Amino acid sequence: MVCGAGMIVSMAAAAQAETIRIALAEPPSDELAAFFVALERAKAKGLDYEWTAFADEELAIQAVLSGDMDIGFGTPYAAMQRSKAPIRIIFQLSRLVFFPVTTMDYTKLEDLNGQPIMLHSRGGGTDSIANVIESRLGIKFGERSYVPGSANRVVAMMAGQAKATILDLSNKNKIVAQAGDKFHALPMFEVKASDEALFANLNWIKANEDAVNIFVDALHSTWSDMVKDPSIIRKETKADGPIGQLPAEVLDGLDGFYKDAVEGGLYDANGGGRDAAKADMEWYSGAGQLEGDAASLNIEDFWYFAPLDAAMK
Repeated sequence: MVCGAGMIVSMAAAAQAETIRIALAEPPSDELAAFFVALERAKAKGLDYEWTAFADEELAIQAVLSGDMDIGFGTPYAAMQRSKAPIRIIFQLSRLVFFPVTTMDYTKLEDLNGQPIMLHSRGGGTDSIANVIESRLGIKFGERSYVPGSANRVVAMMAGQAKATILDLSNKNKIVAQAGDKFHALPMFEVKASDEALFANLNWIKANEDAVNIFVDALHSTWSDMVKDPSIIRKETKADGPIGQLPAEVLDGLDGFYKDAVEGGLYDANGGGRDAAKADMEWYSGAGQLEGDAASLNIEDFWYFAPLDAAMK
């Protein structure tokens, strides 16, 4: 169902007045399977929700800032500082475990000085990685283009539309397996900051405390179970849900995707919390998306920990 220029698709779990409106930053994919498992667990506890997939993270962030959506996907640190709205992160969905992938024209990150690069979204996780690479190595990328979704960037790379990108673990493995004679991953320093997180207006969070607690508790239980047994995601994926309706090859690859992701450190079983918030301050201030030195930033100006603290009791 097309919902407008920035929206790709929308689906409701229940049509009630207290429905939580969730802004996704991309269409349903294997990367979102764990999230939809958590939604089903929350639904079983009485949560009503609807989701809308926006074309990119910026639009999802703006939808929350404007009040059109209640909860969004992304790491909106720059927007949090600019906006007067009290936006807070409540759960880390994934860490910045990404890999610079290029054609064989390049052998190290320094070779990308002045070269164009294809990223996920302006102001998003891969954009911040590119900023930090520039800062640490003293280089400057050429033109930045934006294609949401690692899988879509693989397609673009295979089609010869770009020579350099930044991919998640699964899609890095995919492109190297399919065309290892043409593409490879460049050596990359370790990153512990958030890639995707859930955020909302603090006033809305406090006004909907019960629903938010149900949601975060479901996320925490799903992430904890997934880290112990990645196959739980495929087992709990509903056949008639948005993930269950993806192509068979995607569903068949869910076990491998989550096994690799868990082993690669993509997920924190406890939703990130204060450790993730501190890592984010350091990373995003270094990336130029937060103003001020990391040590001077107060994590509680950006995160609201009460729902996650309650889930961990």
